[in-house]
Amino acid sequence: MFKEVRDFEYITISEAKEIMEEIAKKRQEEAELLFETRRALKHLRLFSKLPADKAKELVDELLKLPQVGSKEIAVKLVDIMPRIPDEVRIIYAKERVALTPEQIQEILDVIDKYRI
Repeated sequence: MFKEVRDFEYITISEAKEIMEEIAKKRQEEAELLFETRRALKHLRLFSKLPADKAKELVDELLKLPQVGSKEIAVKLVDIMPRIPDEVRIIYAKERVALTPEQIQEILDVIDKYRI
């Protein structure tokens, strides 16, 4: 039996963690969690940098900046939470966009408002 992807949406690691926490809670009531589920949850807990609601807010705010371009880029920015311009440049390395230092700083300023 094959599973078919019917819908696809980029979500942050924080949002994925929230979803996995709910799944894990339901599954623990029935039986012990599978190894893969435990590993995935551990990874999400380790790399999640914001609460899910704040991550969504930050994605929305980044999408208001014209230089961000797509939700995929906004999600990557939120997951990585870059601190310096070079980290932003790395995220944009595969894109066909050349950001000015001012645009990069604008992205970093928005991210810094959400930093814990």
